[in-house]
Amino acid sequence: MRTLLALIAALPLATFAAPQEKIVSLGGDVTEIVYALGAESSLVARDSTSLWPQQVSALPDVGYLRQLNAEGILAMRPTLVLASAQAQPSLALKQVEQSNIKVVTVPGSHDLSAIDEKVRIVALATHRVEQGETLRTVLHQEIAKLPSPPLNKRVLFILSHGGMNAMAAGQQTAADVAIHAAGLKNAMQGFSRYQPLSQEGVIASQPDLVVISHDGVKAMGGEANLWKLPGLAQTPAGRHQQVLLIDDMALLGFSIRTPQAIQQLREKAEQLP
Repeated sequence: MRTLLALIAALPLATFAAPQEKIVSLGGDVTEIVYALGAESSLVARDSTSLWPQQVSALPDVGYLRQLNAEGILAMRPTLVLASAQAQPSLALKQVEQSNIKVVTVPGSHDLSAIDEKVRIVALATHRVEQGETLRTVLHQEIAKLPSPPLNKRVLFILSHGGMNAMAAGQQTAADVAIHAAGLKNAMQGFSRYQPLSQEGVIASQPDLVVISHDGVKAMGGEANLWKLPGLAQTPAGRHQQVLLIDDMALLGFSIRTPQAIQQLREKAEQLP
């Protein structure tokens, strides 16, 4: 994280001739890139998934990116809306465009290669192409440093938020891609997307490590309750209480913090007994 903050501080300042946009950013990954490019002074609002860096929370929140309201966005009087592809299709964004506001869609795919394209598009839209090239170079270097040799450790990613049952990440999920990018194995096989945890499935998966967000553990009432989930105590991870608490947007957002989050996951797995 210190490396990333140092990078942001070292990026060249935008030229004074660059047009001053009034930007609404939709998507935590998109907002992080705006800050990394030094364009945060142009932000007038953000969506509810935009929580990093911490100061972004001071901006008005126009709601969840998949449940947008055109009036709420237009009330911010933006000149530009940067929207993650995960917000599309959106009737609200169509209405925003019909009000002569430029809407730029940023790729939302769960793939390390998508990070470069996200930065390129946001840099172009915010008139910070030079800063974007610098950031892209650094991110290329970080991704290239990720360990390539596979490590025979099984990871169970648990998705948990307040008011919902704990879910396990299967294939075709951002968690699955991140786990494989770290050279590890997704403990949950044979299903796609997220499925409710079952005692039989958890025991059969035999994870060596559980990965869950800080907020997920908080929603459960603390780490002690994590190990009470069905079947988890009967796995290597449960017996040794091996867990990695993460910022889910850092790991799953496939943005500027993702290479470091994947490296953190790998390092934790390498420390397992």
